[in-house]
Amino acid sequence: MAENKQATGNAPHWSEKWELVVGLEVHAQLLTKSKAYSSDPNAYGDRPNTLAGPVTLALPGTLPVPNTAVIDHAIKLGLACGCTIAPRMHYARKNYFYPDLPKGYQITQDTTPICTGGSITITQEGGTEKAIALTRIHMEEDAGKSIHDVDPFNTLVDLNRAGVPLVEIVSEPVIRSSQEAYDYLVEVRRLVRYLDICDGNMEEGSLRCDANISIRPKGATTFGTRTEVKNMNSFRNVQRAIEHEAQRQSEVLDAGGTIRMETRNFDAAKGITTALRSKEMAHDYRYFPEPDLLPLTVSEKKKEAVRQTMPPLPRELRAKYTGQYGLSAYDAEVLTDDKGTALYYEAVVAGLNGSSSKKPFKQAANWVMGDVRSWVNENGLSMAELPISPERLAGLVDLIESGKVSHTLASQKLFPLMLEHSGTAGALAEQHGLLLSTDIGAIEAAVQTAMARYPDKVEAYRAGNKGLLGLFMGEVMKASKGKADPKAANEIVKRLLEKP
Repeated sequence: MAENKQATGNAPHWSEKWELVVGLEVHAQLLTKSKAYSSDPNAYGDRPNTLAGPVTLALPGTLPVPNTAVIDHAIKLGLACGCTIAPRMHYARKNYFYPDLPKGYQITQDTTPICTGGSITITQEGGTEKAIALTRIHMEEDAGKSIHDVDPFNTLVDLNRAGVPLVEIVSEPVIRSSQEAYDYLVEVRRLVRYLDICDGNMEEGSLRCDANISIRPKGATTFGTRTEVKNMNSFRNVQRAIEHEAQRQSEVLDAGGTIRMETRNFDAAKGITTALRSKEMAHDYRYFPEPDLLPLTVSEKKKEAVRQTMPPLPRELRAKYTGQYGLSAYDAEVLTDDKGTALYYEAVVAGLNGSSSKKPFKQAANWVMGDVRSWVNENGLSMAELPISPERLAGLVDLIESGKVSHTLASQKLFPLMLEHSGTAGALAEQHGLLLSTDIGAIEAAVQTAMARYPDKVEAYRAGNKGLLGLFMGEVMKASKGKADPKAANEIVKRLLEKP
């Protein structure tokens, strides 16, 4: 996925005087079969109010039961971010009243979040890295959905989302530009997808972001008054909202005004933020420990069991690809952009011949990023649906490296055959006559024919125009239908052309 990098030198004028301070709160809906505290299905897209059972509806006498998969997911994310996992914690009630919250309170965590500290590292323009420190990650349940644009007179309520498990990832206010915020969100989504705990689809609301934004004079150490911006449904809109809000706040302060602590809405169509409510008017949530759920303990044994289920993480893979495999930072970024591609490449490398230090890592990467990804994208499929297993692709790379098949024939003919037929690359190449020919006599005959056809070009070559070598190589490859060994053919063409 290409990132939305800003052009260098396009810094807004306010940045000469003011420094931007941003902290992000990311809500990630967790991939579990059931909801956070009930057996109601956790699904998206069903008919309204068909996934709301007695616990979700808060009927009298019903009690919540914690979903162990939610706890495992939260621990997994905490370990991936280097957080401290609380050995003992309790759930909390956050009290507020809204039509889509049947209980009148939300089960969350307050003073004892499951994860504290840690960081998520982003790669900035130029290749430098920055660790975005985290304040906490805690577990909670989602509210339902209030729908205001269907009935002109009434608000409609869909409770399918009520009780869906979430983790809230809260960063420290250490983000200093809209691009850093964008890069951070890209890395958060990549991480939760690698861990298989969230699908990261902002358009479906499974990954949502609120931004706390303030500005302060350059060089100041105290924070300015912040505003919280909500209702952003894409990474680009988060970026736009931050840029607009920084501009708005700078204009207010430059004019001698003051910033009010408030919650604001982002209007994507107009690219502006508008006031929703004052933070001074915010409700008192009256947190207290949830009496219907026992305190939770997380042992070292539990953490280690969760750690054993974790895949290699993107940052670790990028370091390996650039350090051990000698790939460029760009190649490493592309290969690790999604988990499916990274794990496929890992399996291809494992299947290559040769010692661990001499395998054709770059050639394998080129195939995965090129022909493989192109076919997958053109057909709208995932890497798991590719008909060519990593082991078979490794065989194709080895076949090319051994000089038995040219890259051109492999790309144009052998790769399509492997998509349609089973069998190894070597077997298919032999069956369809794609193996390179090292028949010296046939190659020499093809060169002699070309020299007889272009005697003037032969003289020009011998006179110093070495660029004509390509003409004769082309004639040889045409005569052999692409099957002549390019290395052997090149040597023979040079020998005969330079022969007096």
